[in-house]
Amino acid sequence: MTKEIPEEELKKILGKYKSQLGEKLTPVTEELGTGGGEEVKVVRTRAYQQFRAEYMPKHMNWYEKACNYSEKLFKIAPTPKAAKKLEESIKICHLNITPTGVYSLSLIAPLTIAFVGFLLSFAITQGLFFPFFFLITGGVLMGPLGKAPHVMANSWRMKASNQMVMAVFYLVTYMRHTSNLELAVDFAGSYLAAPLSLDFKRVLWNIETEKFESIKESMDDYLVAWKDHNPEFIESVNLIEGSLLESAEEARIGMLDKSLNVILEETFEKMLHFAHNLKGPITMLHMLGIILPVLGLVILPLAVSFMEGVGWYHIATLYNVVLPASVYYLGKSILSTRPTGYGDVDISKNPALQSFTKIKIFGREITPLYFCIILGLFFLFIAFLPIIIHILNPGWDMIFTRDGFIEFLSPGVYQHDQAKFYFLGYMESQTNSDVIVGPYGLGSALISVFLPLSVGVPVGLYYKLRTKNVRKIRTQTKKLEDEFASALFQLGNRLGDGLPAELAFQRVAQSMDGSISGDFFGTTSNNITRLGMSVEQAIFDERAGSINQYPSDLIETSMKVLIESGKKGPLIAAQAVINVSNYIKEMHRVDERLQDLMADTVSSLKSQISFLAPTISGIVIGITSMVTTILTKLTVQLAKIQQEGATSGAGQGMALSGLFGQGMPTFYFQIIVGFYVVQLIYIMTIMVNGIQNGADPLNERYMIGANLTRGTILYSVIALGVMFAFNMIAGNVVGGGIG
Repeated sequence: MTKEIPEEELKKILGKYKSQLGEKLTPVTEELGTGGGEEVKVVRTRAYQQFRAEYMPKHMNWYEKACNYSEKLFKIAPTPKAAKKLEESIKICHLNITPTGVYSLSLIAPLTIAFVGFLLSFAITQGLFFPFFFLITGGVLMGPLGKAPHVMANSWRMKASNQMVMAVFYLVTYMRHTSNLELAVDFAGSYLAAPLSLDFKRVLWNIETEKFESIKESMDDYLVAWKDHNPEFIESVNLIEGSLLESAEEARIGMLDKSLNVILEETFEKMLHFAHNLKGPITMLHMLGIILPVLGLVILPLAVSFMEGVGWYHIATLYNVVLPASVYYLGKSILSTRPTGYGDVDISKNPALQSFTKIKIFGREITPLYFCIILGLFFLFIAFLPIIIHILNPGWDMIFTRDGFIEFLSPGVYQHDQAKFYFLGYMESQTNSDVIVGPYGLGSALISVFLPLSVGVPVGLYYKLRTKNVRKIRTQTKKLEDEFASALFQLGNRLGDGLPAELAFQRVAQSMDGSISGDFFGTTSNNITRLGMSVEQAIFDERAGSINQYPSDLIETSMKVLIESGKKGPLIAAQAVINVSNYIKEMHRVDERLQDLMADTVSSLKSQISFLAPTISGIVIGITSMVTTILTKLTVQLAKIQQEGATSGAGQGMALSGLFGQGMPTFYFQIIVGFYVVQLIYIMTIMVNGIQNGADPLNERYMIGANLTRGTILYSVIALGVMFAFNMIAGNVVGGGIG
């Protein structure tokens, strides 16, 4: 007989637990985006919010704030069709915004940029180039900002799709010994990196918050987002879900094996089509980003000389803002079509490896950032020496005479009759004698190469030094992963013979002595025998665990499977380990085939980055320097003829002098081209890494460091040599003058 609880006491108890739930569950109001202003209360756990805040990129948080603020200022609702598509993209990349906020920002931000930019640029320059530039920029930005969630969703999909093979591998590996989908999803979410780990966590949290009643409903709702992008992933997960309904063990295992084979084979087929369709876009990118802009520099000196009012800042806007943005957008568009592949985790974020990101100088460990900043400032100081000297001592210059002697000009004297080459090369403006323009000198042009060096070399060294040691650790780990399949197979056979795991590790370490796998199993065996640890402690102990030397999710997962399956007996553990070994071999085989498909395209892009782009740009800037020098010298000589008042040639001299104009100093031309080379190397390196490896931040940073350092130095050396040689030719072709 049960005692009834009084109604008042029951209300108190219910109120108590409701208040506790209210503290732990945060209702979030979201607009459905249908244009009718409908709102819905969405319950999200604080744990989800904390996990999301930790892994969401910062630029996406800024975008969220901008959208929500714009929506408060001025609401612009999209059409129901557009709102539905935006909702799908917003859901994929976990943004806390509404379609109305997206459309509001896409109108408010461009109008603000266009209006403010127009007024400020007109007030500062008193010209129409920059005001119209900001107007056009504002108009162009409306489209991309309105589609920003789609771009973010595509980027999210690409990063997530690079982990899908591993996700299926984790699910299948766990479900072979424990047929529980919810535990398998939790297992996969624990070892996958963001963003797919965030997706899997949300699948589980949707069950905890009772949005869905079962793991199957929650997973099926999540898979809808991949319907048009990765159907092979959906098919694989459906096979995994189907294995739960199989009563026969053999049939269940067969469906799990088939699910992994499906995603591996489909991955290879899609990558095959991607490789075949890649040649056209890459050729267009090469022409748009390298050939046409660089060759256009040969014509620019003539255009600047004959067109009055064109300054170096106009060309810098074109070459250092518009062109890089276009090349970057086109490159990202190409990468967005890349199918599922293999990505690597950025192990540099591992706290245990933070010390490896530092360098030693005079026996002290410092972060590479300080060293690179000092180096950049030193190069920057050298690059601006011509301007600094002119500001401190106007008119001072060092000249090389026609007789081969060096003389120094007194302050205020800008020209010398016997000068063949000037170090600074400042001169009076033709239109206004009170205005001094320059530097046109050969010395200034040669020194200007230190400006791209002040950006390319420090940034490249920073990335390279910060990732060099960590990449060595990952390379060692990769070698272990390559031979780990055979080591696991041997371990499985030893376990199948009835040996306990403690002895099995020792036997495998002895048979593979001298290899990386032998070292891994040897360290594990030593921890067991000498330190008295259990198998789990010997591998995963925070201080002495063998996994600490080889930070690999694949190896960590394999060992977790061994420990979990070992609880059910040595035979189950042996079968699980052998199956993991087979899976790793199959994944490695497909990965090698994918790398073969990408070899030609990747090789072509690498040659452009490391040699073609810096070399062509260096030669072209030398030709540009020669053309500029010749035009400038002709202008100076014709101006002298005009001033001397030669009766027979005064009219022609005056006409030709006005025709040529004063031209643009090579000092500015070289800086523009040098910066463009640095930008191009950076963008193309991201392209190469994305095509070859998918989402691999650590390798991307290392490649950027290596390519930027090598490419910038190569460009600077070639530009120095060609400029010097061609200016010698120009000095002999035309007599004295500025050069």
